Amino acid sequence: MTRFTETNGPLSMEQIEKFESKHGISLSEQYKGFLQEFNGGRPVPKMFKISDEQGPDIVRLFFGIGDMYGNLDENIKIYEDRLPIGFVPIGNDPGGNVICIGTDEEFAGKIYFWDHEEEPEDPDDMSNVYLLANSFSDFLEQMYENPDE
Repeated sequence: MTRFTETNGPLSMEQIEKFESKHGISLSEQYKGFLQEFNGGRPVPKMFKISDEQGPDIVRLFFGIGDMYGNLDENIKIYEDRLPIGFVPIGNDPGGNVICIGTDEEFAGKIYFWDHEEEPEDPDDMSNVYLLANSFSDFLEQMYENPDE
């Protein structure tokens, strides 16, 4: 089971709904539950598999809502013209890639890896986006300890 260190929580549902309204998005109930309880932080364990081809990676930090380093507002601004429409950056790895949650239609609630090294000219080109899990809780369940540590 994943636990979190260096968290910023708890957060009220009112604060989350204000954030959603500000950005015109609807976050999944599972992810909102995470924000309510932890509001970002560092996961333990932190490893996950991107794909057979891409191999493993680690989550450095899940972003939170509020005035702190690595907040969701700041990261939405940084990536707004780089990520496909309907994708919200919710975390990152040490190499500058981001973990995203889908907010639109077929992508809603699903967790994705966005590889900045393969970034296409057209942000809606999904060639550098990899599906990690069908939900936030599924993604957390897939995380594992680094066998080399």
